[in-house]
Amino acid sequence: MKTYSAKPDDIRRDWYVIDGTDQVLGRLASQIALRLRGKHKPIFTPHMDTGDFIVVTNVEKLRVTGTKVDTKLYHRHSGYPGGISTTTFGKMQARFPGRALEKAVKGMLPKGPLGYAMIKKLKCYAGPSHPHTAQQPKPLDVTKA
Repeated sequence: MKTYSAKPDDIRRDWYVIDGTDQVLGRLASQIALRLRGKHKPIFTPHMDTGDFIVVTNVEKLRVTGTKVDTKLYHRHSGYPGGISTTTFGKMQARFPGRALEKAVKGMLPKGPLGYAMIKKLKCYAGPSHPHTAQQPKPLDVTKA
């Protein structure tokens, strides 16, 4: 039996909407990364982007377990000496609601041009509304997956 390799014409991308209310950050991020990569499809090919578009609403209502609201740290560096800046999960959620989820998903995707293309298919929005109604996204329940 020959190994199947997806062609660009074979790839069909669907749109899904996920409600982030009371979802655990890491568990949700792993399911999103799986779907962005396309590993849930039988035509999955490692060197092709076969994944779907994911729209996440209510990202400000994501939660983390334990005391991670105060102890989970995010670091960034300006490039200058002494330019490291650290913030907690709670502060990041208050200021930029979708950024913690984007960083979690980005860390689970491949690095390089293929991963950069995959992360662009993730759309995060605070609140229940989103501007992608024209694409007719289907609701996706990731709690049972």
